[in-house]
Amino acid sequence: MQRHWRRRRPSGCSPRFDQNSGRIAVCLTGGSSPKALYQLLATPDYRARIPWDRVDWFIGDERLVPRKDKLHNMSMARQAFLDRCAPAANVHPIATDTADLRDPDISAALYENELMAFYGAEQLDPKRPLFDLVLMGIGPDGHIASLFPGYPAVEETQRWVVGVPKANVEPFVPRVSLTLPALASCREMLFEVAGETKRAILTRLFAGENLPANRARSLGETVWLIDQAALPEDSV
Repeated sequence: MQRHWRRRRPSGCSPRFDQNSGRIAVCLTGGSSPKALYQLLATPDYRARIPWDRVDWFIGDERLVPRKDKLHNMSMARQAFLDRCAPAANVHPIATDTADLRDPDISAALYENELMAFYGAEQLDPKRPLFDLVLMGIGPDGHIASLFPGYPAVEETQRWVVGVPKANVEPFVPRVSLTLPALASCREMLFEVAGETKRAILTRLFAGENLPANRARSLGETVWLIDQAALPEDSV
């Protein structure tokens, strides 16, 4: 298992699609941080590099709000690039829109079933990752996806997806999140961290504090792309 720290490349990045000649699975991250990256993927230069017909797009966590809500993670990704570039059948959102799906445990179970159907098994095989690429961000408390410090969901080892009844940070709405084992089942995990507001939490992570972001590791390579503004002073 490899882990690398890199400063963020100004020109952005793109998944290594040449490593898989079959179906490709990418797990996106939500929030505001990746929006610029997603918009970049829709530009002509990057759009031409992606074999859209064989890439399936999943989401690492979702807020249980209607699809038209600005807080909806997959809707942000759809507006930024997916609706313009990806076949609709290749986009796999977490269900949030009907009354009976406002229960995070129900939505989690449905998404877990969808992931298992895509993967073709109910147990993850370390030799066959679920995802080719998992994109990640970090929250101000060190959370990833919707796995918050001290929450039972962080310790889940059997399930692939869990319901999170209450968030630890705003917005305080129920969530659905992939678990650490599901997120780890990837060829590459790529963190993108930018801005001065991330410096405090990166200082804690660099010090080795036991936070979800320090427990997230790929089966293959884990890479952190960090811009100058986010780096703690003693790391510059």
